[in-house]
Amino acid sequence: MSEHTSESNSAAPSATPASQRLRASQLAQALREELHKAVVGQHEVIDGVLTALIAGGHVLIEGVPGLGKTLLVRALARCFGGEFSRIQFTPDLMPSDVTGHAVYDMQSEQFKLRKGPVFTNLLLADEINRAPAKTQAALLEVMQERQVTLEGRALAVPQPFLVMATQNPIEQEGTYPLPEAELDRFMLMLRMDYPQANEELELVRQVTRSARADMLDVSALRQLVQARDVLALQKIASELPLDDQVLDYAVRLARSTRSWPGLALGAGPRASIALVRGGRARALLRGGEFVTPDDIKGCALAVLRHRVRLSAELDIEGLSVDQVLQQLLDQVAAPRA
Repeated sequence: MSEHTSESNSAAPSATPASQRLRASQLAQALREELHKAVVGQHEVIDGVLTALIAGGHVLIEGVPGLGKTLLVRALARCFGGEFSRIQFTPDLMPSDVTGHAVYDMQSEQFKLRKGPVFTNLLLADEINRAPAKTQAALLEVMQERQVTLEGRALAVPQPFLVMATQNPIEQEGTYPLPEAELDRFMLMLRMDYPQANEELELVRQVTRSARADMLDVSALRQLVQARDVLALQKIASELPLDDQVLDYAVRLARSTRSWPGLALGAGPRASIALVRGGRARALLRGGEFVTPDDIKGCALAVLRHRVRLSAELDIEGLSVDQVLQQLLDQVAAPRA
């Protein structure tokens, strides 16, 4: 077992809510610092992943190969003392390879259930859009219900449960676009871009010193949280005070996408819920005592970009979803403190 710091006793029952919140924020910030030891740059993506972890939502990370998407999830798994599974999605992957299946046991002359890799705390669905829709759909039930139905039996997965999926941009060869129903189950979609020049310089320096060919090593990272600590972080974040005006702002943002010029498809109520949960998680991550409009706005792009669709005209003009959403965020009035 790796080192388990005293910080992970983040929610002692005898502590006051304020001290619990402070310890939870310190633990979340310690996690962020640890991830930065393995992943050079990518500050927004790291904060997005931690937001999803604290909010108890699934996260989809998109980027071209080689930017460190898988590395980031492996680094988080290294800092986490719970169970971790990885599925490499390929065109020949079957749904039963994800969820599990029944196997006939010759000795007992009965069928036995063999649980698949989804029965874990942290699931890395690597290159999820390399598998066809039938296999992608195997994750639908477990992402929403936190259970898997095998041979007519509903089996709960361990808590906390978090799917962290990576995907290559749709334009790439051999990719199958995720259906809207599955995209909607991801609380956040994060975009991993090319690093800045100074970050790439540092990245190349570190990797070429590593013994692991073209990979950064995560073995030196400390284990900071257990499953119970993540559940405590999630509970503390869910209880952060949220003013009615801030709640109204989150709902107005989501509702605005449904009638916004240039958007052919708007976001549903899951987006409003995700904005509030994401806002609370970001407030805890920065050490805030309550949720501000900036906390909601800060996670809005990641919450909305995969839940809306551009109209054909803007698509032809070459505008991106993020550009249209940024206009929306600039124009929808936020409550003043």
